[in-house]
Amino acid sequence: NPKENTNSFLRFAPHFIMPIIDYDLLNPPAYQQAQCHKLKRLVQSPNSFFMDVKCPGCFQITTVFSHAHSVVYCSSCASVLCRPTGGKARLTEGCSFRRKAE
Repeated sequence: NPKENTNSFLRFAPHFIMPIIDYDLLNPPAYQQAQCHKLKRLVQSPNSFFMDVKCPGCFQITTVFSHAHSVVYCSSCASVLCRPTGGKARLTEGCSFRRKAE
């Protein structure tokens, strides 16, 4: 009987409980928005930024893009400030940076 098969299936089917969301979907927390893809955020925003990098040798400040595709040198002492990787640029040891204000 097909009716008995469907009843037995429903009897042994696992019951799914919807998870309880403890935040408002229209106002998600900032930490959750930071984890989302840049196009899937509530308000789209890029992951890249400009930063001021201080040279460890001469202490001159240079503006560098966070996802630089080429090696950035200090303009006064010609030391390497950052090297490109697949995504974000890697700062040289001893270099300090500050994210520029938007």
